Amino acid sequence: MINKALYILSFLVFFVSCGKKEEKTVVKHSAPVTSDNGKSIVFDDPESFAFFKTQQIGTSQIDSELDAPGKVAATVLASGQGASQNIILFNNPELSAHYTQLIQLQTNINQIQSVNIKQKQLEMERTQDLLDHGAATGQELINVQTELSIERNTLANERAALIEHETQLKAGGFNPKVLRQAKAGTAFVICDIPENQIGSINEGETVKINFSAFPNEDFNGKIDAIADIVDDATRMVKVRITVDNPNNKLKSGMFAKISFGLSQGDMISIDKSALVTVQGKHYIFVKTGSNEFERREVKIGQQMGNRVLIFSGLENGDELVVEGVMQLKGLSFGY
Repeated sequence: MINKALYILSFLVFFVSCGKKEEKTVVKHSAPVTSDNGKSIVFDDPESFAFFKTQQIGTSQIDSELDAPGKVAATVLASGQGASQNIILFNNPELSAHYTQLIQLQTNINQIQSVNIKQKQLEMERTQDLLDHGAATGQELINVQTELSIERNTLANERAALIEHETQLKAGGFNPKVLRQAKAGTAFVICDIPENQIGSINEGETVKINFSAFPNEDFNGKIDAIADIVDDATRMVKVRITVDNPNNKLKSGMFAKISFGLSQGDMISIDKSALVTVQGKHYIFVKTGSNEFERREVKIGQQMGNRVLIFSGLENGDELVVEGVMQLKGLSFGY
């Protein structure tokens, strides 16, 4: 009888326990706390804080390669007729027209300066002498003076036109003086590079060039000049490169890829993914405590591959956030 009672009691206990719902333990995580206009972000929850990965920063040598598309913009050929000026074949017909006009204007200017004006000055001096001795009239002197004035005005107009054509050639990446002095067997390659990279290259440096027409052959070129004009729309700068072309193998209009070897000394650099830009300013996040991150504004330099040079805002040994940057950006700026 006692055994039967114990059996019934055990059954009831089992039944009641099965009927109860399993209670789940809810762990509440505190939200991160931001302060100082979002510059400081503090995590009370270690698990959330551990989500963000950091990397210790130090200075290093940065080497990379910048590739830019280019084109053979002009080639220089010797004149078959023995002319003093070599023939320049431009890929752009407008530049060809500007150069032709420039050569003609330069010839006209030399003629006016060296011959016409000197002759008129001598005539004026002779007429003045004759007038002083009664052998010429005042009207004759006025006529010679007028002719001299006309020659001088013509000279001024020719010089103004010359400047206009020089400007157009420079905008296309060419220095008129260099063109006039260019040796036969030279090819000029023009390419565009980003404005923020011009500080990384210098005139006279050697570059590697690969032409689409000769994919298995590399050519060496020399940076001849960096243009004085930055394109307003693209923020690109033209770079002119000279290449030896003794057999006229390279033709105007050929496409090319120019490789610039870039190098910077010991400087702090970061992966570009660690950088955030808000309203034109650049920021990074640094671990400053066991549970705190700090937002810092930095001044950046050139981008070298996937690395960005940092001029100020980071120091050797700082712990830079490299994963979870976008989450910190949202917390810091509120979006």
